[in-house]
Amino acid sequence: MRKLYFLLPGTDGKFACGGLWAELKTVKLAQQICRAEIVTYRQREKDQLFLDDLLQKKKLDDVIFVLSWGFDVAQLATKLKQYNVVYHAHSAGYKFRLPASIPIITVSRNTMGYWGQLSPHALIYYLPNQISAEFKNLHLERDIDVLVQARKSSEYLIKNLIPALQEVCKVEVVNSYVEDLPGLFNQAKIYLYDSAEYWAQQGVSEGFGLQPLEALACGCHVFSSINGGLSDYLDPGFNSYKIAGYSQEYDLKRILKVLKTSANFKLPEDFFAEYHQANIIQRLQVILHELNEFFDHKIQHQSNIKSLTKIHVAQLSIQSKFSKFKKKFF
Repeated sequence: MRKLYFLLPGTDGKFACGGLWAELKTVKLAQQICRAEIVTYRQREKDQLFLDDLLQKKKLDDVIFVLSWGFDVAQLATKLKQYNVVYHAHSAGYKFRLPASIPIITVSRNTMGYWGQLSPHALIYYLPNQISAEFKNLHLERDIDVLVQARKSSEYLIKNLIPALQEVCKVEVVNSYVEDLPGLFNQAKIYLYDSAEYWAQQGVSEGFGLQPLEALACGCHVFSSINGGLSDYLDPGFNSYKIAGYSQEYDLKRILKVLKTSANFKLPEDFFAEYHQANIIQRLQVILHELNEFFDHKIQHQSNIKSLTKIHVAQLSIQSKFSKFKKKFF
């Protein structure tokens, strides 16, 4: 099995974000199956390989480069076109296309559907992000009525809904890094998450949205937007509630109703099984086996399926219209 090199711009400081933490988790999971290392390409770091140094080596046929940082993928894919490359896709909407020679592993079915349309001739796989074991219901006394993290929250949530809620219940707004997030979720009855506005400004999608899932695992009721990867697992009316639903008054009414009537909340354990380590490792083993078979095949064979370019789509559209015209008049 080929060695995996996970390409990251850096592993700390300005690159710190949910996508980075998720990718670092994936590296650790991969290391349980095969050889895998982190390679940085923007900043040099102690004890980490650096991409430009690595490319000085003459033989890299026995490795697979794993791209994930959406803003850099198009440039890196061009730079590494002679090598074995995989795209580990979190968010969607970066407005680049990939050749069929680059398989795509997606963290959500939402992103998988995006690439299934945009890159129909590439191999595409689904590998969800991991929810860590510490996110579980500890059955503690919950003294926070409503919890919200300010980052990614909508203007409506911060300026309208939260001030209205603060007048009638205990609300905690978190503005900084939380050391013990499972503990915080176990103190809260309701967790609010509204990221649609944030991602609309970024121009890309919510890749996975791990925190609402973590909150559910800790026994919180979740009121959330349903954009991007959140639509994979949130099911309003059944395991969650849609936030920003029609009016502020209606949101208030539903939130207060939950606070009064639903003290205990627990989803069945099998709901979370898809996102636990055992399942992800099992899926990753299958995916890596197929990727190695594919790269063996690519050595001897060229891609020969016509790409779904804008020109090709236009040609197909003209052919279809001409065919309908012939049937109608001849």
